Amino acid sequence: MTASRLAAFLIAAAGLGWGAVPAHAYTVYVSNEKGNSLTVIDSETLQVLTTIPVGQRPRGIMLSKDDKTVLICASDSNTVQVLDVGTRQIVAELPSGPDPELLNIHPSGSPIYVANEDDNLLTVIDLNTKAVLAEVEVGVEPEGVGVSPDGSTVVVTSETTNMAHFIDTETYEITDNVLVGTRPRFAEFTADGEQLWVSSEVAGTVSVIDAKTREIIKVIDFEVPGVQQIYIQPVGVRVTKDGTKAFVALGPANRVAVIDAKTFEVEDYLLVGKRVWQLAFTPDQKLLFATNGNSNDVSVIDVARQKVTKSIPTGTAPWGVTISRQ
Repeated sequence: MTASRLAAFLIAAAGLGWGAVPAHAYTVYVSNEKGNSLTVIDSETLQVLTTIPVGQRPRGIMLSKDDKTVLICASDSNTVQVLDVGTRQIVAELPSGPDPELLNIHPSGSPIYVANEDDNLLTVIDLNTKAVLAEVEVGVEPEGVGVSPDGSTVVVTSETTNMAHFIDTETYEITDNVLVGTRPRFAEFTADGEQLWVSSEVAGTVSVIDAKTREIIKVIDFEVPGVQQIYIQPVGVRVTKDGTKAFVALGPANRVAVIDAKTFEVEDYLLVGKRVWQLAFTPDQKLLFATNGNSNDVSVIDVARQKVTKSIPTGTAPWGVTISRQ
């Protein structure tokens, strides 16, 4: 336990009694797109622990399933870097193909799926052997990557083709192409695997797709009081494990939308920093971290209270975010 976490524990123990259990501390990793670095934050103290230099233009990042490494899409370095959580050192680079934007991981822990925007490909990489297993041709400018909870399907969103491509993870064949709103950026399966939520940046909407029938069951629109429609540009999407709430980053609207995930009604708009990109829950889903690319900070949202509680400075142009249990 670090000194800062020990201090936090002792404060909690003094205030609550030794029988109480203090909140668990997680580690938050934020990719700084123009800073070529990761900002590392303690989720309990909400303090920056360190800054780690990485490759050029880091964007999508994700923890490996064993929580031992952070996978970093270093877009302008044309690689996926592997950061060891324990040493905080880059220990490997994966053959991602050109301009990796976002990635996702099979529930088993391998392979990983990487969207290559420049080549219109999904690259499939075995994490153990570091070998490319497949390259799947998709639409123009792929970015979002979603994996179904059962691992049978990977979905890639193509920004210029305006489609969500459903791909069988055994055969690597495209099984469906679903037309969504203009410039789809992110794909998020619900925990039960029944729905796929896709954000469309230019259309200003989120499409909710039935994962079995591949039919759109709802298109969610947003209206932020005092904000012109052109600035409402959805990107990051996160749905709670219990399927009751969804949160959507609305880009230059500087808001995170809170949605009732059962009725698809927008309940609130939370004011965050400038140009909010991506979102990540802590593993206990008590906090949600939002990256604000133009104000160089992350906003911390109390999920239960649906309230922004803190802003934490980061490096230049924070873009992606992932959170470790360690």
